[in-house]
Amino acid sequence: MTAPAHLAFVWHQHQPYYPDDVARENLMPWVRLHSTKDYLGMALHIKEVPEFRCAINLVPSLLVQINQYVEGRSDRHLDVSKLPADGLAANDAAYLMDNFFMANAETMVRPHARYRELHELRGFGSSSAEEAARRFTERDVRDLQIWSNLTWVHELVFERDDDLREFREKGRHWTESEKEWFFERQRELVAEVIPLHKELSDGGQVDLTTTPMYHPILPLLWNKESAHEAMPGCPLPQYTERYEEDAREQILRGVAYHKEQFGSAPAGMWPSEGSVSQAILAEIAATGVPWIATDEEILAHSTGGLVSRDGRGHLKNPDKLFRPWDLNATLPNGDPLRGVFRDHAMSDGVGFNYQRMDPHAAAHDLLGKVDGIRQAVEAANGGRPALVPVVLDGENCWEYYPDGGVGFLRTLYRECVNHPNIQPVRISDHIKEHPPTDRVDRLFAGSWINHDFYIWIGHKEDRDGWDRLHETREYLKTEEANGADPDKVEQAWEELYIAEGSDWFWWYGDDRSSGQDDLFDDLFRRHLRNVYKLLGGEAPPNLDVPITNAEPKQTHTLPTGFVCAHPNGRRTYFEWVSAGRYAPGNDRGTMAIVTEGLLKEVMFGFDLTPGALEQGDGNFCLRVDTNDRAADALAGLDELRIRFQQPDETEIRVTGLADGEPITEVIRDGKTLKSAEPQAGLGEIFELVVPLSDLGVEPGEPVHFAVEAVRGDASEDRAPREGSIRLDCPTADFERERWQA
Repeated sequence: MTAPAHLAFVWHQHQPYYPDDVARENLMPWVRLHSTKDYLGMALHIKEVPEFRCAINLVPSLLVQINQYVEGRSDRHLDVSKLPADGLAANDAAYLMDNFFMANAETMVRPHARYRELHELRGFGSSSAEEAARRFTERDVRDLQIWSNLTWVHELVFERDDDLREFREKGRHWTESEKEWFFERQRELVAEVIPLHKELSDGGQVDLTTTPMYHPILPLLWNKESAHEAMPGCPLPQYTERYEEDAREQILRGVAYHKEQFGSAPAGMWPSEGSVSQAILAEIAATGVPWIATDEEILAHSTGGLVSRDGRGHLKNPDKLFRPWDLNATLPNGDPLRGVFRDHAMSDGVGFNYQRMDPHAAAHDLLGKVDGIRQAVEAANGGRPALVPVVLDGENCWEYYPDGGVGFLRTLYRECVNHPNIQPVRISDHIKEHPPTDRVDRLFAGSWINHDFYIWIGHKEDRDGWDRLHETREYLKTEEANGADPDKVEQAWEELYIAEGSDWFWWYGDDRSSGQDDLFDDLFRRHLRNVYKLLGGEAPPNLDVPITNAEPKQTHTLPTGFVCAHPNGRRTYFEWVSAGRYAPGNDRGTMAIVTEGLLKEVMFGFDLTPGALEQGDGNFCLRVDTNDRAADALAGLDELRIRFQQPDETEIRVTGLADGEPITEVIRDGKTLKSAEPQAGLGEIFELVVPLSDLGVEPGEPVHFAVEAVRGDASEDRAPREGSIRLDCPTADFERERWQA
C-alpha cells in the first residue's frame, strides 16, 4: 500500500519590536490588531479540527509585546481609539483621518456598510486629513474609532461570541460606554493568544517553534561576508566586524523566552527569514533545538543542484526535496541537527494566488498538488512517506482573501484529515518516525528569498543602517569596558539587539515599501539613540538624519505620451515607447514571492490623435509580455481577463488562446457589449486595443485595472499581484502637458 504524503505546514507569526521602552511609547498597533485577527483566528482554525497537525512559529519579540498588551500597555492607535469622540484635539483628529483606514479596502472596509461610508466620507485623494476631519460628526468619529479595530477581529471569534456578533451587527452609532466595553473585550481576546497556543501544543496538535529573540539575520550578524556566497560582487558596509556573540545571545534568549512562556523547549526553529549558513548551525544545535526549516533553493545550492527547478517549475529529483536531511551540526544529546526545506511554489500559492480562487477549489488544488508529489516520489522513496513542508507568513496574507481565509482553511483542514493519500503532520513526529538518510555537509549561506541576503544588505540604505548599528555598538562596548552602570548597560544591549532585527532593513532600499518607511526608519534610529541616552552620552548627528528615501515606491510607471499600437502580436519598440509599464515584483510590502509568474511585463496606454478624444474615438491599449513566446505561454489558459475597478463593473475577457486566435468581449454591468470592437493580436506578445467608448471612459476619468491569467478555477497569475494599475484617461493636451512638465 502506498504511504500517504505527510503535509507539514509551518505558519510563521512575527512582528518586529515596535515599542520604545525608554520613551515608554509605541507608535504601531500591528501586534494588537493581528492578535485579535490572525494569531487568535489561526489557532481557532486548528482547534476546530482536532485531527489536524502542523507547526506554528512564534517569534519571541512578538510574544513579549502580546504580554505587554495583556498587562495594559497601549499604542498610539489605541490611545486615539479610546479618546472621547467629542473632544479630539486637532492632531488626534488628523491622526484618526490618516491612520484609521489601515486595512485592505476590498476585503476589510467595503464589506462593512458603515466603514465604507466613513471611507468615502474621508475622501482620500481629494481632502487633507484636516479638511476631512471637519466633515466628521461626533458619531462618525466614534464609529470610525470602533470600526478601525473591529474589522481586525477574526470571523471565528464572532461565530462563538454572541455579544460581540450583536455588537458588530449594530454597525453604527455606538455609545462611549459601548466603546469602552469593546476595547476591554479586545484586550481579553489578546490575552487568549498565548494560552490557546500552549493548549494546542500540550494537546499534541501543534509543534511550537521559535526564532532568535528579535528576528535578526543570523548569518549577517555572524559574518557580513557570508553575503558574498550568493552575491559575489555585492558591496559590503564600511564596517565588516563580526558580531558572533550577538548572534549567540539572540539564539539563547529566543529559546529561553520560549521555554518561559510555554514550559517546554521549542520543537524546532525557523531561523529569521529562513536565513542560514553553515557557521551558525553549531550555535542553534547547542541549544538542543532538533530541527530547522529553510527554503528549497538553499538545499539546491547546498547539494550542487541535486534538487532544482527548470524554467517551467518542474523539479529535478523531487524525492530529495520532500524528505528531512541531517545537517553538519550536533545536538547536546549526540543527535544531528535536522533540516527541512520548504516547497516555495505551494507556499507562494497560499500567500499570493489562492485568494483569487473559489476557496474550496483552492483547497482542493493544494491537496491535489500534494497528492501529485506523493505519486511522483513514491518509487524513489522506498516506502517512506514524502514530507511536504509548506512554510509561510501566517498573518499577512489573509487580509487579501475575501473572507479572511476562513473558507479556504476550513476546507483545507477538514478535507486534509480525511484524505486517503495525505496526512497532516508535525515535523517533529515525521522526523522521529522517519529519520533522515541523507546529509548536507555544508549548508549554503542564504535566505528563503532568492537564496541570498540582498534585501538586508544589498542596497546602500541597508549598508548605511549596518554602519550606524556598528558605530553604536562600538560606543556601547567602550562604555561597558569603562565601568558604566551595569543596569544601564544591560538596557542598552537590549536596545541594540532590537536594532539588529531584520525588519528595519526589510524596508530600506528600493525593493519594497510599507507606506510608513519613514516611521520604521525612525524607530530603527531611535533604538540606536536610546543606547546613548541610557549611558548618558550624546548620539552622533547622523542618527538624526533619515537613512531611507521615504518617497513612495511605485509599482508601475505612467504613460509619457500616446501609444500607437497595431495589435498583431509582433514585438515592436516604437509603438510602445511611451507606454506605462508594470513588471511583477514584490508588490506586497510585508510578504515576498519567489516563484516566477506567467506575466513578465504589462504595458498600457492610450492610442489617440488630436481631436479624437472629444469625438470618443480614442482607444485603451494593453500589451502583455510573457517569459516565453506569448502564443505558447498563454495557450494553456482558459481566459485572460482585464478587470477594471474604474470604470466599475467592467471587464474584458479574452478566450481562444489555445488556438492562437484570441476572441475578445467587453462586459459592463454583467452584460456583453454587442457593439464592442476590440482588436487583439497574439504572437511573440499579446496586444489589445479597445475603444474607450466601449469602456465608458471620458477624458480625465480614472482607469484602474489588473490583468489576470485564468486556467479553470485557478488564477495562474495576476499583474499587479495586489491592487490595480492606476492612471487617468488623458485629455487631448496630455502630450503637451507632459512635454512642458
